[in-house]
Amino acid sequence: MTATIPAVEDLYPLSPTQQGLLFHSLYGPDSGVYVVQMGFTVRGTLNLDTFCQAWQGLVQRHPVLRTAFAWESLAEPLQVVGWQAKLPISIQDWQTQSPLEQAQALTDWLECDRRQGFDLSAAPLMRLTILQLAPDCYRVIWTYHHLLLDGWSVPLLLQELLVSYQALERGQTPALGTPRPYRNYIAWLQQQDMAAAKQFWQHCLQGLSAPTPLGIDRPRQRAAASPAQYAVQHRCLSSELTDALRSHAQTHRLTLNTLVQGAWALVLGRYSGEAEVLFGSTCAGRPPTLPGTETMIGLFINTLPLRVSLTP
Repeated sequence: MTATIPAVEDLYPLSPTQQGLLFHSLYGPDSGVYVVQMGFTVRGTLNLDTFCQAWQGLVQRHPVLRTAFAWESLAEPLQVVGWQAKLPISIQDWQTQSPLEQAQALTDWLECDRRQGFDLSAAPLMRLTILQLAPDCYRVIWTYHHLLLDGWSVPLLLQELLVSYQALERGQTPALGTPRPYRNYIAWLQQQDMAAAKQFWQHCLQGLSAPTPLGIDRPRQRAAASPAQYAVQHRCLSSELTDALRSHAQTHRLTLNTLVQGAWALVLGRYSGEAEVLFGSTCAGRPPTLPGTETMIGLFINTLPLRVSLTP
């Protein structure tokens, strides 16, 4: 029996960041670290049929949401955009459970969903789950692979979703302009002078060969086949300290992000004993010379090396 191959709309290379994410996803397929779960609660009346239709409309509207990846027997991996892709949507009724049971079930479900991951060779690399918690309360979990989207893209898509849902509820066609496809960014990347870029970074990083280690790293004791473990910790600053940091940053014409990076550089310097440190800094990566880049949907972020000289 021959497998059905979806009709292909487009083929093009990956961005450097996508290449890195693809490598790490294939190297640690069970880690789930690049599986993103965006959850939000809808309170009030929700027309599930219209809601699902609006989500499917996003998939058909944006080629990047119909993208899969091919790498086997290829000199370099490619993005494969299908003409169509059916968004998997699961609707579950949890109304018979108590709020405490719902909270525990959601925690367990999220872990299972993350571990499920995605088949990177089959589009779409996203799915939607709608959990009805009460007659007028729904928990929506949008799961997607980081290969498709960055954080900038998420609010743009959610805004389109709201516009589409409201228009469809009124029996109208959503008034959305023609989106600029992600392939425009890939084409822009291919026009860049890679030799000049390499020379620039070699000059900036002259004398350094590796990122600065924190100096308190413990040796790996786990087996190589065991999946890596990741965790998130939250620390809340007091409103007084937050205001003081904001004021300090504004006084010195800095952003809070720059202030945090400076603090991290000092920590690295103290622990490593180095007077000059190097670490990665993630930037939006949306080039101002590419028309419409601020409204494009896709993965644009890039991690750049940040070199900091510390003086006593």
